[in-house]
Order: sequence, then structure tokens, then C-alpha cells
Amino acid sequence: MSLYVSNFSGQIQENELNQAFSEYGSVKRVQLSINQETGEESGFASVEMETDAEEASAIKALLGSKWIVRRLKVNKAINGLDTSSSSCHL
Repeated sequence: MSLYVSNFSGQIQENELNQAFSEYGSVKRVQLSINQETGEESGFASVEMETDAEEASAIKALLGSKWIVRRLKVNKAINGLDTSSSSCHL
């Protein structure tokens, strides 16, 4: 099960996303996207959780929460693409 997470600061580390999402279930993998031209984080990631129920719990819990300053988008990923427009503050 995967989530598409976007619009966060490039200074966010994988362990910070892992910690935020692990409160809602078992995180199997966090993968930050890297801009191949600059080598810097591009502000989006894939978070893989164990079950659909854990994904739903993470999305529901994170909607409206505040973390840093940007409006974080958390969506269910299908074939690696962003498929909805849910967002929250982390």
C-alpha cells in the first residue's frame, strides 16, 4: 500500500516522515524524490504502509494537522501517480 506525499520542505528527512506516519501504522518504506539535476529533495515522497486501513488512518489523522508551515498533500498512490487532492498541514 502506498501514499503519495507532496508539498513539504526540501529539508525534511526520510526519518521525519517515517516517524510522522508510523503513528498510524507500520511504515514499510519512505522514499524521498530527488531532483536529478540538482541532487536535492524535490518536496515529494512515497510512503508505503502495511495495509489500506493504516493508509486511511494516516490520511484521516494528518488532515488538518500542522507540521512545519507548508500544506502537506497526502494521497493514495496508484501506479506511482498522485490520484486525489487530499491535503493537510504537518
